[in-house]
Amino acid sequence: MPSPAARQIRTAPESPAQKLDRAFYARDAALVARNLIGKILVHRAGRKILRARIVETEAYVGPHDLACHAAKGRTKRTEVMFGPPGHAYVYFIYGMYEMLNLVCAEAGDAQAVLVRAAEPLDGWDADLSGPGKLARAMRIRLSDNGADLMGVRLYVLDNPTDRPRIVRSKRVGIDYAKEWKDELLRFSDAQSPAVSKPRPDAPPRKRGTAERTQRQRG
Repeated sequence: MPSPAARQIRTAPESPAQKLDRAFYARDAALVARNLIGKILVHRAGRKILRARIVETEAYVGPHDLACHAAKGRTKRTEVMFGPPGHAYVYFIYGMYEMLNLVCAEAGDAQAVLVRAAEPLDGWDADLSGPGKLARAMRIRLSDNGADLMGVRLYVLDNPTDRPRIVRSKRVGIDYAKEWKDELLRFSDAQSPAVSKPRPDAPPRKRGTAERTQRQRG
């Protein structure tokens, strides 16, 4: 298993990486969540530029997904999810943690990807193995809610030479979501030591509700 240090060397490009554009996010959350693995999350926090390689995500695929915040309707909290893609949806949970989500799909569809874990880059020493830890270490706050990912403060860079081996598994902590709790909408880099617990196995491919919905959308 590669060490975090080895990852830092491999993912530090010699030429400037391209920022992901809005078209990248204007797709189903499951596709965006998978394609984000290996990309580089950047946050300019004061004078610091914090960068991390994304190694774990979860997709929340719209109001019909009972694990998605949008399933409870359009509220002040979820308003940004119903807006255009390519914005940050940051919320506070358990009275302790911010969580960073990236809004996907078309305006009104309310899909998002939770960034669950990442590997710190540039010699930065931080534990990013969980969405709360990641947001705290990268100094992502509620004030970042609604931030445009096309801007200069919070964004994601492409990393085209990165070729992770991706595994799919069930999302974490959503036992209340009825049949949606079993959908394989968690994506992880199988080789990364930073993936959060419980670490997923590589399950057999399952064609469930979420995949049927994506096929119907064409």
